[in-house]
Amino acid sequence: MAEVTAQRESQPELKRVMGPGLLLLFVVGDILGSSIYALTGKVANEVGGAVWVPFVVSFLVALVTAMSYLELVTKYPHAAGAALYTHKAFGIQFLTFMVAFAVMCSGITSASTASRAFAANFAAAFDLDLGKGIAITMIALAFMMVVAAINLRGVSEGVKLNVLLTCIELTGLLIVIGIGCWALGAGDGDFGRVVEFDTGDRTAVGGVIAATTLAFYAMVGFEDSVNMAEECKQPSRIFPKVLLAGLAITALVYVLVSITAIALVPVAQLGQGDTPLLQVVQVGWPAFPTHVFAYISMIAVANTALINMLMASRLLYGMARQGVLPRPLGHVHAGRRTPYIAILFTTLLALCLIAVVSEVPELGGTTALLLLAVFTVVNVAVLVLRRDPVSHEHFHTPTALPVIGALTCGFLVTPWTDRNPQQYAIAGVLLAVGVVLWGVNHLAIRYFHAAPAAAKPPAE
Repeated sequence: MAEVTAQRESQPELKRVMGPGLLLLFVVGDILGSSIYALTGKVANEVGGAVWVPFVVSFLVALVTAMSYLELVTKYPHAAGAALYTHKAFGIQFLTFMVAFAVMCSGITSASTASRAFAANFAAAFDLDLGKGIAITMIALAFMMVVAAINLRGVSEGVKLNVLLTCIELTGLLIVIGIGCWALGAGDGDFGRVVEFDTGDRTAVGGVIAATTLAFYAMVGFEDSVNMAEECKQPSRIFPKVLLAGLAITALVYVLVSITAIALVPVAQLGQGDTPLLQVVQVGWPAFPTHVFAYISMIAVANTALINMLMASRLLYGMARQGVLPRPLGHVHAGRRTPYIAILFTTLLALCLIAVVSEVPELGGTTALLLLAVFTVVNVAVLVLRRDPVSHEHFHTPTALPVIGALTCGFLVTPWTDRNPQQYAIAGVLLAVGVVLWGVNHLAIRYFHAAPAAAKPPAE
């Protein structure tokens, strides 16, 4: 035991490079992702013209859970996020592993899908007729290798690239909002549609709930930032303002984009196809060079992949440092100060997914489903960990909020939300794989003589 602890303490710490500005852009870039570019029309199909309402509801649900994350990340400013909090609150290795696996699945699967989307957008942007076969797969694999190289190079390089990609990604959305403002000033469009509900056989409330299960996928991502806590400067001090500001900025952008979209394009038309915002630009500004949106979409999915792979590797690193995963995953490169074994392992998983999976239906909804289950556990964990005081000051969320968060996230996991049953099937398969891997992991820990107790946390 003493030998294992000494080996862990001998590992260099991750490099702290993220101040408030870089962290804010990381949060904004992660939440914005690429989902909003394709999600608006699908949400409109569920709720009608009031497409902005599910985004507001999703923001409120995310905000309540973010308050729990803020208490925990400022209390325990280390990598691994939800899995770490679960480990500290309940001390059940199986539960900790399954939470870590669910979060890792959401990140790696999203990154792998984003890589294939990058390849498709790359072909569209450069007018390449590559179809959907081996050529697209090879571009996606090459792209993931580039992401791995950036990740291995250092968090500073990865985060700086994220800043550039986030600014370009945000520019695309601001173009849509600007077109909406121009249309409003010119008297074009029908802004009366934004208060119309068309929920089919459902009630208005039922339609909003069903649409929220879709829209929530656009709000996930804020939880990834806590996995970067060991690479932030003074995380206990900067996280509260930065995370809340990031959520507010993205929610405002989503509401303005959705209002613009529905005002310029009727619901029936907006809900067709996978490029609703491109339709908005074509209607509101016909002279705009629409191929530019192919480049912006390509950059948006590239940013999604980069951030998800950064998060996934830090999650495994943090769990290895806690003794939940095999010790080698917690090794840090002495020169680059990056968790290189965890990066290589998560990259290998992503490459396998890219190679064998062409398209997973309902992937976004399944990702949101898994994360909502994780959020339920985190909201309970923050209450359990109130009995574990720490010596430094930290954020303290009102007790009622974690209770509301647990009940709300738990409800959104249930079939009562009219969620597509296919999402439960996919999630069930993934979790079944997780159970098998837990058995393998248990044997691997014994092989590497990993300590079951938490390692000494790195200095803040």
